[in-house]
Amino acid sequence: MLTTTLNTTKAAEYSARGILDLRASHVDSSDSYIKGGYGKFGYSDGSQLSVAQAGLDLSAHWDNGFSGKLVLNGWLDQEDSALGFTEAFFSYKGLPSESGLRWSGRAGIMYPSISLENTATAWATPYTLNASTLNTWVGEEIRTTGIEAKLERLGKFSNSQHNLSLSGMLFVANDPAGALLAWHGWTSSSRQTLWGETRPFPEPLQPALTDQTRRSNPFKEIDHRPGFHTNLDWSIRRHALFRVGYYDNLAKPYLIDGGDYAWRTRFAHLGGKWRINKQWQLLWQYMNGSTLMQSPDRQDAVKMDFANGFNMLTHSFKKKHRVSLRAEAFENIDRDNTPLDDNNERGKGLTFAYQYRLNKNWFIGGEYQWLNSQRPQRALHGLEADTNEQLFQLAARYFFSAI
Repeated sequence: MLTTTLNTTKAAEYSARGILDLRASHVDSSDSYIKGGYGKFGYSDGSQLSVAQAGLDLSAHWDNGFSGKLVLNGWLDQEDSALGFTEAFFSYKGLPSESGLRWSGRAGIMYPSISLENTATAWATPYTLNASTLNTWVGEEIRTTGIEAKLERLGKFSNSQHNLSLSGMLFVANDPAGALLAWHGWTSSSRQTLWGETRPFPEPLQPALTDQTRRSNPFKEIDHRPGFHTNLDWSIRRHALFRVGYYDNLAKPYLIDGGDYAWRTRFAHLGGKWRINKQWQLLWQYMNGSTLMQSPDRQDAVKMDFANGFNMLTHSFKKKHRVSLRAEAFENIDRDNTPLDDNNERGKGLTFAYQYRLNKNWFIGGEYQWLNSQRPQRALHGLEADTNEQLFQLAARYFFSAI
């Protein structure tokens, strides 16, 4: 990946980076969750060609430590094509003190610091074509409009290999988060929900939930009460990164606005990257939390615990090849008594990906993905409760820079 910059004034520097991801895919599944089905992948059963991602990351940097970022994303396929923006925020990074302490911050629409997998341009992942089920959910329902402050301790100022950072964020406009996770479960794709985009639920809702709209708007403010996210990173220079954090939208789950309920969603997350040597790297993440939605009289309509985790081993060799293997497992536990609304789910998956670098910009690759899940609610709609779904993909990915 390349980044090119141009000084248009003495105080400002602008850059643009992008990704174009072209794919041929074949899926053994049912209708995709993207269009309201129970299929676990971003594509429905069958074969298709698609633009899996067209992303553009625009940045402006000033010499006083301030910067701005706008991330645009689009998708073109047979499910639900879309174009819009996924992040837009300003940030500040101060100069470190003599002891190595440095303050920084962000304000705007942004992902909280959760994913260790989606580190490429426009929140793509450099390791595989599809993200893990854990980070696919983050890309679908977790986005914050808020302000974040971070304090870092840089080890190089004390001849140490260790860096520490602690951040805290207050945010709004993420009250319905959890609805899609409850009603279609864990999924895997390269899709991100655009700002202002709505996503369909996979089934007609039951009588107890008739006030709920048929589509979810995850990035909506309903109760006018901010939530928070906090995060701690510990890195060992050129060797490892460990992350622990906690998210709570503090939503009042009995409030409804325009057919969208607030969902009280909270979770803890852990993760790490370990560079074993120049060729091998181990990456892992784990999440555990709960979500709650109630009727206006404060009776539990949906009450669910959830957990998800994955391990990924990736191997790069001869400066052109990358092979990645990911194993994951997930679970939703239904804690309510709402009839005909069984949100229990248990599943596991394997992903094998190969990537070859043709030149500075072009990468080609292939991926095989298998997901097994048990979801009793599917049986009420004529589908197998216990399913094995498979996805084969070939991709040509172009990472570019422009002014």
